[in-house]
Amino acid sequence: MSEAILGISAFYHDSAAVLLVDGRPVAAAQEERFTRKKHDAGFPHHAAKYVLGEGGLTLADLTAVAFYDKPYLKFERLLETYNGFAPRGLTSFLSSIPVWIKEKLFMRRMLNDEFARLGEGKPKVLFPEHHLSHAASAFYPSPFEEAAILTVDGVGEWATTTIGKGSGKDISILRELHFPHSLGLLYSAFTAFCGFRVNSGEYKLMGLAPYGNASAPRIEAWKRAILDEMADVREDGSMLLNMEYFNYATGLTMCNFPKWEKLFSIPARQPETAITQEYMDLALAIQQVTEEIVFTLAETARDLTGCANLVMAGGVALNCVANGKLLRRGTFDDIWIQPAAGDAGGALGAALAGHHIWQGRPRTVEPADSMQGAYLGPEFDRSRTLRTARRHKAPYTEFADFGDLASTVADLLADGNAVGWFQGRMEYGPRALGNRSILGDPRHPEMQKKLNLKIKYREGFRPFAPSVMEEALPEYFDLDRPSPYMLMVAPVDESQRRELPDGYDSMPMYDRLYVQRSTIPAVTHVDFSARIQSVSNRTNPRYWGLIDAFRKRHGCGLVVNTSFNVRGEPIVCTPDDAYACFMRTEMDYLVVGDFLFAKKDQPEWREQGDWREQFDLD
Repeated sequence: MSEAILGISAFYHDSAAVLLVDGRPVAAAQEERFTRKKHDAGFPHHAAKYVLGEGGLTLADLTAVAFYDKPYLKFERLLETYNGFAPRGLTSFLSSIPVWIKEKLFMRRMLNDEFARLGEGKPKVLFPEHHLSHAASAFYPSPFEEAAILTVDGVGEWATTTIGKGSGKDISILRELHFPHSLGLLYSAFTAFCGFRVNSGEYKLMGLAPYGNASAPRIEAWKRAILDEMADVREDGSMLLNMEYFNYATGLTMCNFPKWEKLFSIPARQPETAITQEYMDLALAIQQVTEEIVFTLAETARDLTGCANLVMAGGVALNCVANGKLLRRGTFDDIWIQPAAGDAGGALGAALAGHHIWQGRPRTVEPADSMQGAYLGPEFDRSRTLRTARRHKAPYTEFADFGDLASTVADLLADGNAVGWFQGRMEYGPRALGNRSILGDPRHPEMQKKLNLKIKYREGFRPFAPSVMEEALPEYFDLDRPSPYMLMVAPVDESQRRELPDGYDSMPMYDRLYVQRSTIPAVTHVDFSARIQSVSNRTNPRYWGLIDAFRKRHGCGLVVNTSFNVRGEPIVCTPDDAYACFMRTEMDYLVVGDFLFAKKDQPEWREQGDWREQFDLD
């Protein structure tokens, strides 16, 4: 009989469930996609029900359930932290500890109660440590027989950063950095100070950094202030944070704002207010500090393990700017990063740790990786799409031949239309990789503005990613290997660039943004970089086929790819989700499977209340 392990992450943010059968992921999904509550932290009932159904299994069929961290260790950390900082933190203590005593301290019982809602059966429950789950998610699916492992995030139980080594089926953790000293929390504190939401706005801080004026004297002054006053970074990349500047250990906010305002001589930015040059420069300063720490940690990992390859996970591993620069430094021959690098990926890592470490099963290394392109979520057949169309009385055109559909959509993109593209299995992880995406023509000078302001309803400065045919990658970007999971930033090739106007660096933010810097302006960030997804005919033939049709008909081997959602909304999961998003925005066309919906042909969209109130701004 096959060995089946259910992996679970829950109760912090980005809850998820994964089903592993004989060591291979069969299905994986985040709970937010089903509940429509972004970063949903609750027990992943819907996701667990989906993955079990995808595998044709019940709880009674499972070898074990693996939960992504050790609750007792986390509780120990909380108690010791409150004790160490007392009398500070009384308010936080009084709000969090009763919840732990009543519920989370009895996690095994709590999980068994949740499992009872999924059906009959009482599987054994495993509790690998949080950073071991991250390490397992990074190493076991990777294409390397042996690799150094680097995990960096906010905090698990005690660990905030680990360096380890993976070899065959074994993982050894060699170094740990403990709370409250955390690169992830340092970056999140700057996210908060710059007016963005912690645990979701870190992407924005990274995207804002290139607007910083690298030649401005305050960049170096602020970096020096960070390293002299806030963070004592050691030669191996470990650090000690000066907790006088931080409030997250025992408080309800990230920063001691008065000390920050005195150190940087600017006030904390209020959310949704104008972003001035000071905050762009501060974003650049902390991004550069973060990059240097990541580079140093990687060098330490190389020295400790002697490995030629590196794997990474944890929230900081989603900093694709740092990842791209680390790759180009050549510290390692190759780098592989778990596409679900954050807490959602902990569910996969926990299950893999159960299979290879608890069960001692051998590992099979696959040439690319074993993530199957991260297309591990639900898919919907023709009848489900027809039900959606009938429910909304939505006119459509159904294509019998995919080549005809691809050619039609390629022409629509070339005419400047934004197209929702919904195909096959939903992606696992934070990135839309061509199955739940909104697409556009990267050559169109107004496409970035249109997608940000009229469809995504988000800040206009945020960049978009290119999805480029793997074969066309060298033509457009300075990257010498595939980047299938959109986790590497690389420079746009010199041949595609255009000369910048005089005084470019001193222009206001949006004047710089709308300068046509390249032949593909919609995906070229202000520093001539791009967050790249290379698309392979092996892992996603329909998406590759669409881009190939666009290349053949219009001479461009890439498209703009952004996630199929609006600001504050999880990526769409079902055809109903996709149709609702299509109708609520200024998207021009929607493709679901072989069905094409044109906005101009649709009936008037009606719903009770203001749909935007359903989603908190992130």
